[in-house]
Amino acid sequence: MSESAGPTEFGRVTDDGTVYVFTPDGERRVGQVPDVDPSDAMAFFVRRFQTLETEVNLLTQRIGNGSLSPQEAAKSIDHLKTSITEANAVGDLAGLITRLEALTPELQAAQEARRAERIAQNEATKAAKEQMVAEAERIAAGRDWRGGVNRFRALLEEWKKFPRIDKATDDELWHRFSAARTTYTRNRKSQFAADNARREQARRVKEEIISRAREIASSQDWTATAAEFRELMAEWKAAGGAPRDVEDKLWKEFRGLQDQFFDARSAAFNAEESSYRENLTAKQALLDEAEKTIVPVTDIKASRAAYRDFLARYNEHGRVPRDQIRSLENRVRALENAIKAAEEAEWKRTDPEARKRAQDTVEMFEAQIAKLTAQVEAAEKTGDTRKATKAKESIATYTTWMEQARKALDEFTD
Repeated sequence: MSESAGPTEFGRVTDDGTVYVFTPDGERRVGQVPDVDPSDAMAFFVRRFQTLETEVNLLTQRIGNGSLSPQEAAKSIDHLKTSITEANAVGDLAGLITRLEALTPELQAAQEARRAERIAQNEATKAAKEQMVAEAERIAAGRDWRGGVNRFRALLEEWKKFPRIDKATDDELWHRFSAARTTYTRNRKSQFAADNARREQARRVKEEIISRAREIASSQDWTATAAEFRELMAEWKAAGGAPRDVEDKLWKEFRGLQDQFFDARSAAFNAEESSYRENLTAKQALLDEAEKTIVPVTDIKASRAAYRDFLARYNEHGRVPRDQIRSLENRVRALENAIKAAEEAEWKRTDPEARKRAQDTVEMFEAQIAKLTAQVEAAEKTGDTRKATKAKESIATYTTWMEQARKALDEFTD
């Protein structure tokens, strides 16, 4: 049969549709497509080559972005080289082989990088486990019986997440960690046993304190009995905690006896304090007036002067009933705090350093938006719509942040 008049650079086709590919070893028959135009027959096998070329491109890309391990990449290269060598396709098959072979140095570099990465990972894992062991040994040497047990649980869960390193090192570190955990658990149990013994002793001491409190709860010797109750309270605190199932009951009984005495004393004192009611009425009236004129604080200087005048008049009046002292003090303190808060707010609002920081933040966002705007213009000129869209999204985010920063800046005055 005669050869077609239109051979390609990498192959030829005969009139009967038989197609040959040119290789460094000579031409090779790749197949036949009968009863079609020779150009269609050739195109059929060229498309097969294009498929192989696409596979080479994809493999090159995956190796370049590190999505394949060096071992996987080498295996894929060998497989694809075999496919190309035996392929029934027309194109630069030798060129594809050359491209695949050119990936070998890159694979070697990737293998070295993976090896270095594994070494670094092992070192990092070793350092992390050594740190955990050191912490475990510190906990075991301490006496944090509640927080320590929770921390040991967390450390154990964290330990499980780490990969193993070399067996000897990993076993040695685990042995130290486990030994620290065992030591801590043993000491904790021993401490709890000692605590239980102390709580039982505390129960007996507190029962005796309650017995003594019961004898003096009805006394009307206010000064001496109050002192004796204070002594009993000091003994109560020194005794420590009783077992949990009785501690609240014991405290409730002891506190009830104290309340019985101190309530009776308060009632007696209140009867004596009837003469203080006029002072109370006067001070309350002054407070009512001050709370209307001083707060809210709109003029700090005027409010501070009004407060000083109020305080001078307020202190002209004497003592008030005991049960009203705290209430009055709280109201006076609230006036003072309102003025202080206004002074602090004014300082913060006019603080030049804070204003400068706010101004710098606005300028930073403006500069970033300008930079991104230039990137959008450049990307649109080159037709890179993806880059332009991404930059526009960033501009929208920075614009939101800039508006918030400007609002913060507007709160300051020159």
